[in-house]
Amino acid sequence: MSNESQFPYGGATGVGSLPGGDAREAAKTVTGTFEDFPYLAELPARGPGADMIGRTAGLLVDLYARVEPSGWRIGDRPGRDTKRARSWLGEDLDALEEFTQGYEGPLKVQAVGPWTLAAALELRNGEAALSDPGACRDLAGSLAEGLRAHLADVRRRVPGARVVLQLDEPSLIAVLRGQIKTASEYRTHRAVDRQLVESTLREVMAVQAGEPVIVHSCAPDVPFALLRRAGADAISFDFSLLTQRDDDTLGEAVEGGTRLFAGVVPGVDGPLSDPAGSVMGVRTLWRRLGLNPGSLAESVVVTPSCGLAGASPAYARAVQAHCVRAAKSLADNPE
Repeated sequence: MSNESQFPYGGATGVGSLPGGDAREAAKTVTGTFEDFPYLAELPARGPGADMIGRTAGLLVDLYARVEPSGWRIGDRPGRDTKRARSWLGEDLDALEEFTQGYEGPLKVQAVGPWTLAAALELRNGEAALSDPGACRDLAGSLAEGLRAHLADVRRRVPGARVVLQLDEPSLIAVLRGQIKTASEYRTHRAVDRQLVESTLREVMAVQAGEPVIVHSCAPDVPFALLRRAGADAISFDFSLLTQRDDDTLGEAVEGGTRLFAGVVPGVDGPLSDPAGSVMGVRTLWRRLGLNPGSLAESVVVTPSCGLAGASPAYARAVQAHCVRAAKSLADNPE
């Protein structure tokens, strides 16, 4: 499947989280700003269950999680925290449905990927699920089943949408390097075998059945080649963390048809440069890699560098509008 058929429109979109707690306000802002590529906003300021881990835990099938002082812990039955997570997600979907009447085009939804989830969710003994290969397997299976139902629900609510799934994997590098701390914090969990990481990601991505999947990580050293082998159609990252070490794998990714969701605008309050200035680095990278400037607009989607939960509402609105203008600048003047 070629790039263009996978992402038929949309030079800019958001990463996922926004400040505030009003679902309708968030949906109205997102759909009004990203007319060609809206997304389902996450509002973690509402509290546990609206955060990315709690929200994804609420999607799991036959596995439930509750909030403990140390974080989210897997339990036996759905409790108050699971119900709250599901209720907020329902509210967000209702708001999105209201503001996407008649919409046709790509629509992005986000969930935490299997490895960040395994690093964040605790087992009954207080250790991360990551410590137990069987628990990791069960978690990935439960997540895949929950995502399948969630994606079907989104397609039912917005029938004209081409639903794009984004898996958030901020802890992936730490999992691969054995840097996730144990409950005592004195030791770290063993590094997970790269092939197991890849095959588990592939299994979860398979729920999209040929529709586009993005993997997002705003950590340094994103494993571009591993993510591509696992089946990611696009990779979303903080552009400022790239180094020239990434050049070869990035060049191969672009030539192989992988879309880059380049986080070029800071996610926390600060001065914004002019839109053309924000994508200057992307143009420079293209020249350095010897890629055809004409392919820029179809290979790159412009986003903030990470979620906007820590930004002020005014800055979050400004940044998203800025991304749309920056993407237009890239399309109009690729050189």
